[in-house]
Amino acid sequence: MTVDAISAEGTQRPEVGTSIELFTGGGGLALAMHNAGFRHLLAVEMDRRACGTLRHNKAEPFDPQGDQAKDLESKWPLIEGDIREVNFDRWAGEVDVVAGGVPCQPWSLGGAHKGYDDPRNLWPEFFRVIRETRPRAIIAENVKGLLRPSFKPYYDYILNELRAPFEQRGVRKGQKEDWREHNARLEKTLQREPKDPTERYHVKYLLVNAADYGVPQIRWRVFVVAFRADLGLEDWDFPAPTHSENELLRAQADGSYWEEHQVPDKYRKIPLKRTLPLEINAENGLKRWRTLRDAIKGLGEPIGDKIEHPEHIHHYGGPGARIYKGHTPNDLDVPAKTVKAGVHGVPGGETVLRRSDGSIRYMTVREVARVMTFPDHWWFDGPRGEQMRQLGNAVPVKLGEVMANSVASALRPQLAAQRSPGLTP
Repeated sequence: MTVDAISAEGTQRPEVGTSIELFTGGGGLALAMHNAGFRHLLAVEMDRRACGTLRHNKAEPFDPQGDQAKDLESKWPLIEGDIREVNFDRWAGEVDVVAGGVPCQPWSLGGAHKGYDDPRNLWPEFFRVIRETRPRAIIAENVKGLLRPSFKPYYDYILNELRAPFEQRGVRKGQKEDWREHNARLEKTLQREPKDPTERYHVKYLLVNAADYGVPQIRWRVFVVAFRADLGLEDWDFPAPTHSENELLRAQADGSYWEEHQVPDKYRKIPLKRTLPLEINAENGLKRWRTLRDAIKGLGEPIGDKIEHPEHIHHYGGPGARIYKGHTPNDLDVPAKTVKAGVHGVPGGETVLRRSDGSIRYMTVREVARVMTFPDHWWFDGPRGEQMRQLGNAVPVKLGEVMANSVASALRPQLAAQRSPGLTP
């Protein structure tokens, strides 16, 4: 039965369907799915600090005997542990969407680039969850590095296995079948009509810039969305961009952007590197890119180093901000640079803010959370470095909502028919 919930803004939010969240991290995609109307039956995460964040905000420990996830505003049942040790059979037939940001380290431009040989490659676990739950739809997010030419053959294999996840990788003489051999079998399988369409998925992927969807950050990520073949949703396509750099330049050129922020005339300029390769074209009907100045509006300056702000959590300064070659600061009047987790900690220059007068300081955790479009009440566990790591690994909430809402719109007629007496999905 559909359950309506009252959101924090006081509006009624209808439940669309159910979901399982994998590799939940600090909760960016999970919160986006929740906001789109998906009731989390389970969230899985192994990082201790991220689990602390989830429990503080929206989650509770999973109780196999408990009565949990009864409605949209219920706490999210959370398993803190390794996904490889979780059996998902109990949720078979109950899950509408499986979603998750598969760990990016094997593919990240900043990582060791081991790809499919990296033990942190958890795509096989993602496929196992699909086989055990048979969801109607799948949403996966990952880094741009997956599309690197050297990884392209394996990425094609990922997509093929997602199209036919029940054609499992075999074991020969105690050794797992080579992925290339498995991919050859998958390609043959995909040429045949399936005996059971619930074991096949229509798969699409897209490289997106978060700034094009209203996130105040340049962040390139790959989204993969799949619908079960029996649903007839093969014509679904990704939502079009809603924001553009051109419209930001137009707003800055005509002065409306500066007036909106009451910026003094002497500071009304944007970094030269953003203007040289661009021309301002005719109005395109999109909204303007959101900038770092947009993101942190209303927060004000931190009141001191390591002194918590009385009105905003995680909004305190830190000493020692500096910029150096390869680590340039964030400028206020363009989208922020990509928020990174960092292989050996958060990169210093990546979280430095340059004020209008040219002086610099570190961005606060709350400012970075604003850039990642988390709500101001979202609390992060751990010291600053751990909080920033969670943010760098997260899916921006607003970008996740764009994808989740699109999937929800596609599934809603199916799920509504299923819940209505006398109708079939």
